[in-house]
Amino acid sequence: MKMWLLFSLLVIISFKTCLSEFTWHRRYGHGVSEEDKGFGPIFEEQPINTIYPEESPEGKVSLNCRARASPFPVYKWRMNNGDIDLTSDRYSMVGGNLVINNPDKQKDAGIYYCLASNNYGMVRSTEATLSFGYLDPFPPEERPEVRVKEGKGMVLLCDPPYHFPDDLSYRWLLNEFPVFITMDKRRFVSQTNGNLYIANVEASDKGNYSCFVSSPSITKSVFSKFIPLIPLPERTTKPYPADIVVQFKDVYALMGQNVTLECFALGNPVPDIRWRKVLEPMPSTAEISTSGAVLKIFNIQLEDEGIYECEAENNRGKDKHQARIYVQAFPEWVEHINDTEVDIGSDLYWPCVATGKPIPTIRWLKNGYSYHRGELRLYDVTFENAGMYQCIAENTHGAIYANAELKILALAPTFEMNPMKKKILAAKGGRVIIECKPKAAPKPTFLWSKGTERLVNSSRILIWEDGSLEINNITRSDGGVYTCFVENNKGKANSTGTLVITDPTRIILAPINADITVGENATMQCAASFDPALDLTFVWSFNGYVIDFNKENIHYQRNFMLDSNGELLIRNAQLKHAGRYTCTAQTIVDNSSASADLVVRGPPGPPGGLRIEDIRATSVALTWSRGSDNHSPISKYTIQTKTILSDDWKDAKTAPNVAPSDVGGGGGSNRELTITWAPLSREYHYGNNFGYIVAFKPFDGEEWKKVTVTNPDTGRYVHKDETMRPSTAFQVKVKAFNNKGDGPYSLTAVIHSAQDAPSEAPTAVGVKVLSSSEISVHWEHVVEKIVESYQIRYWASHDKEAAAHRVQVASQEYSARLENLLPDTQYFVEVRACNSAGCGPPSDMIETFTKKAPPSQPPRIISSVRSGSRYIITWDHVVALSNESTVTGYKVLYRPDGQHDGKLYSTHKHSIEVPIPRDGEYVVEVRAHSDGGDGVVSQVKISGASILSPCLLGFLLPALGILVYLEF
Repeated sequence: MKMWLLFSLLVIISFKTCLSEFTWHRRYGHGVSEEDKGFGPIFEEQPINTIYPEESPEGKVSLNCRARASPFPVYKWRMNNGDIDLTSDRYSMVGGNLVINNPDKQKDAGIYYCLASNNYGMVRSTEATLSFGYLDPFPPEERPEVRVKEGKGMVLLCDPPYHFPDDLSYRWLLNEFPVFITMDKRRFVSQTNGNLYIANVEASDKGNYSCFVSSPSITKSVFSKFIPLIPLPERTTKPYPADIVVQFKDVYALMGQNVTLECFALGNPVPDIRWRKVLEPMPSTAEISTSGAVLKIFNIQLEDEGIYECEAENNRGKDKHQARIYVQAFPEWVEHINDTEVDIGSDLYWPCVATGKPIPTIRWLKNGYSYHRGELRLYDVTFENAGMYQCIAENTHGAIYANAELKILALAPTFEMNPMKKKILAAKGGRVIIECKPKAAPKPTFLWSKGTERLVNSSRILIWEDGSLEINNITRSDGGVYTCFVENNKGKANSTGTLVITDPTRIILAPINADITVGENATMQCAASFDPALDLTFVWSFNGYVIDFNKENIHYQRNFMLDSNGELLIRNAQLKHAGRYTCTAQTIVDNSSASADLVVRGPPGPPGGLRIEDIRATSVALTWSRGSDNHSPISKYTIQTKTILSDDWKDAKTAPNVAPSDVGGGGGSNRELTITWAPLSREYHYGNNFGYIVAFKPFDGEEWKKVTVTNPDTGRYVHKDETMRPSTAFQVKVKAFNNKGDGPYSLTAVIHSAQDAPSEAPTAVGVKVLSSSEISVHWEHVVEKIVESYQIRYWASHDKEAAAHRVQVASQEYSARLENLLPDTQYFVEVRACNSAGCGPPSDMIETFTKKAPPSQPPRIISSVRSGSRYIITWDHVVALSNESTVTGYKVLYRPDGQHDGKLYSTHKHSIEVPIPRDGEYVVEVRAHSDGGDGVVSQVKISGASILSPCLLGFLLPALGILVYLEF
């Protein structure tokens, strides 16, 4: 005896408001409620490298440090990795700024950094160097005079005094201050060493010279004792060749810097200087000074690296110098960390990637102290992992810092900020996704019900990893009240919405192809059925672009007189209106589209290239090129004339003025040349004795052979010649004639004489089995040159050879892929060489077997877990059946929702990490891979939207009806 008992269990919901648990941990304090809006320090100003002039009257130097934080941060400073005693009178603090009173080089020169902290954590600033700048005076000793013969080159040495930093600028005084010499092609002051170079001395150079040195870092200048320069007269100055004395060295530059190269030569006459980049064009930002002695490259880039050359030349000779510029780069972020909130117990991969030259290394600080090197991954995070983190990328040129706060969240589920939609619309036969996006940490479990019925995954229903409910092939019975229940170890919550099923939108009267002439009107019909409770709109597009009826109202009009009808009227159509028109009927729920093509035919375009030839007493010969036919074949040409005695144009009397069309041919039997054309209709004969003149010649020949075809209705001529070689290219053309004369020739066509069928069979035929339904066949070409294609014949062992399938490939191919084969089946394959005369003998027959079918079961995706900036997708292993190929791995396609293309991964594991989408939703497809091919796909959708943030939460205990039956 069987008894069926139906129990209904009703859980009465008690309503109450509570403060949801929200906890995160800091090393520097205890947890706070979600109402706390505090955050860790964020630097707004950090110390920079500073040069303090030793002779500065200020008597103090300031290093700046300012951070934004809540509560306000506390600051401390370190020098050379040692704490600074801020109780000393030598130091004072202004906000976070460190002020050093009466700076002393021995005590204060070094590397400084600032630490800012509050009860959320501590961060460390970038490092800054404090240096002391100076520029000593020149020695007081007098400098000896310099005597130089006129016409000779010379150098006056500056020999600058001791200084720091090495950023001096140089000028030279002549006789008195502030008279500075002007640089030109003959005189040059090097900004590398300060020396004054004169290519050849003149009498006007006589005077007293002093080297004037300035330090912009400490705003100080000094000048040397004067050097007397005495030119010695020469009765005749002797010329001498160019000699480069200022030579630039190999330079290491940082990307974005300005680079200066100097090159100056002595010589008589004064040499000309030219610059080039060896084997490459000069950078677009390069500038050469008026004198030619200085090359400046602004904002240098990596591609500007290379060998540079200056060449100095006069009429006595030339000199060259080369050196290399190496371009490197300061670290630059490719991806850096940002403030992050993660669920307690979850995993975190925190990407921090930088580029530079050399490639930067990565190290981490946590709360201001060394923590890790390289890639950072945290597993099963706890409150102890919370704090302020800093990722530092550094190379030989410096370091960059990225700061972020890590909060660990524990949060009971709530729909307060993102409840389910109260009313969801879906079309019958379509698909709907009902989102369930509570805020919760750790990630909750999801349960769906329709009314009192619990929903589980089926062929039509899928509950996603993020809790969304997908229903496919919607029916009327799917309408109703849906509830999403969520629960984690902190609490429970639920949210409810109503699914309303609408009639689908369908095109019931689709547009049809139309063919009109310019100036005519065309109507594109479009009608649709839809749900009467919804509003229907029609959108028309032309060649993929939506038509704007406000801007295109001259030619495009809509018929608004008919309900549920989107008919489009195209008025006074022009050639530009030809193309594809698509009608889309749409509601807020769904849409449907249909397309049709419009052909607009118009008069032909004007002929071109008109020429007058063979002028006689009463006739002339005319030639021209045809214009565009605008979708209508050109039927004839009308020739009109007028004389100087009349302004009226009159039709001229002609011989045939229409050329035969569709000239072609080729093929046929051995030693034949077949020529074909489209015969002209009677209306274009224009006289008696109508026929055709067929002209042909070998492609590279000089003389045309002409034959006369007297049958006006024929369109074919076969020329036989036993000496004709097979597959020879010929040029052919055809014209008409009558008793008045000849018409114009057609366009010249290229055809080939008949060829012999191949006599050889392909060799070395082989087969490679690719999968359960595909094999690849390969072979070696036959020696004969008359092959146009290869034919592959194949048939299953249970079929007759007469039923063989055939695949034709081009003659240059060495292989072909055979598809849509049966799995685990014996096949026979052979290959033949072919041309227009037929196929040659077959190759040796090859026997092969296809692989077993791929797995029929899709991978079951069991989890999709968000971890920092990545998702971890996990699935069950697929076990192949006995008649299926063994699983060798998995293929994972990561693509934007709605698109077919994406990034393909391969793995032997049962899980994979993919990046969180920056915007929109992405689909992750997983399928098993085997020797027999790819199996059935499973998929899950992921979103880049944040799911957690601190807030005041509440929850409702769910009401759930449970149906139970017992069998006795």
